[in-house]
Amino acid sequence: MRDTASIPLPSSRRSASGTSTGAIRTLGTNPATAPIVLHPGDRISTRRRVLYVILLGALTALGPFTIDLYLPAFPVLEEDFQTSAAAIQLTLTGTMIGFALGQLIVGPLSDKVGRRLPLLLVTALHVVASTGAAFAPTLELLSVARVLMGAGAAAGGVVAAAIVRDLFGGRRLVVMLSRLALVSGVAPVLAPLVGSALLLIVPWRGVFVVLALYGAVMLVSAIVFIPETLPPARRQERGSTTVWQRYRSVFGDRVFVGVLIIGGMTFSGLFSYLSASSFLFQKTYGFDAQQYGILFAVNSLGVVLGVQVASRLAARFGPQWVLAWSTGVLVTAGTAIVVTDQLGLGLWGTVVPLFFFMTACGFTFPCVQVLALDRHGNAAGTAQSIIGATNFGVAGIISPLVGWLSRGAGITATTMASVMVGCAVVGILSLWVIVRPRTVERLTP
Repeated sequence: MRDTASIPLPSSRRSASGTSTGAIRTLGTNPATAPIVLHPGDRISTRRRVLYVILLGALTALGPFTIDLYLPAFPVLEEDFQTSAAAIQLTLTGTMIGFALGQLIVGPLSDKVGRRLPLLLVTALHVVASTGAAFAPTLELLSVARVLMGAGAAAGGVVAAAIVRDLFGGRRLVVMLSRLALVSGVAPVLAPLVGSALLLIVPWRGVFVVLALYGAVMLVSAIVFIPETLPPARRQERGSTTVWQRYRSVFGDRVFVGVLIIGGMTFSGLFSYLSASSFLFQKTYGFDAQQYGILFAVNSLGVVLGVQVASRLAARFGPQWVLAWSTGVLVTAGTAIVVTDQLGLGLWGTVVPLFFFMTACGFTFPCVQVLALDRHGNAAGTAQSIIGATNFGVAGIISPLVGWLSRGAGITATTMASVMVGCAVVGILSLWVIVRPRTVERLTP
């Protein structure tokens, strides 16, 4: 399906004041009375914009669902393969590492050859790998399939965010990225709920069949509905013609590096909770798979609340000041979990501050994306790939620390929250030492 946002305008209809995103400032035969169009996405109808939000959101969710949908099956996998909880957690780590490496490949490639081709090829890999995971006879083969699944899911989030940056800028970019951040923040929380429901009707292998079908639907939808949004001319712009130039551009930006650390640490805190929670709540607190899923549904409300409020506050006050608040809440809520657990306050002493931690994650994710992508429109794919690779790669390395700290004694709320607090402290230091909110300029209209 064609979309006018992907079709370059003739030079006679461009203003000299157009931006690097292909924006124009005049349209029609009478420029004096024509509407101002700063970005290509300003020309897209509301109906088409809603379609993009749905499709790009579903693509963004493919990665988190690939990683988290099978979390409720961890105890079943441990028993089925006659192995340890740590070995099962390594399949999660492998998936996140594959996801991170895949993004590092897809992002720069999408800046060089366009958005559609990498999206289609890598999503097809996800379908094949998911099918392999469903029929894997050993834990070793399942682990290999999971790494490939992670790599195959990499295109969704990277290309979706890059397409949004191709089309939008300024405050509308905040709104659109907040929609994707809502998906990427809620999906890891809802995925175990969906997974626990699936386990009522299918064995754990059926979860991977569902993921294969999900990937196939996304592949067909991308072929039919998603146009190319990066014109050939923009792929050759000065400073963005080689992978090295794009990486040098983004890593040379102090603010980008700072928010990259904040995003990576926040994701690591979130995934420390996700990787440990099935053992903590099902073995320590006695939840069954369905009760465990309901807990995730409740926490998802906090993420939704955080993302929705953050998009409005970021547009008004600046995303850097929203981060100043949210990173502080992350440290406070994580510390509260440790304190209440040591005081023996039980389940409620864990889940109440945990809800505030998840809400603060919802505030943090869209602000990180906005500060990173608004500054690097010519290398949006590369910038987003670095964010995604850092988030999932660092989380894949840090989240198993919960199991390591709990070795011999079992996972507790204290060991889980200790890692969450450590990540949050690094994030808040990055904000005030590297980003320095007072030095960040306001968003453009």
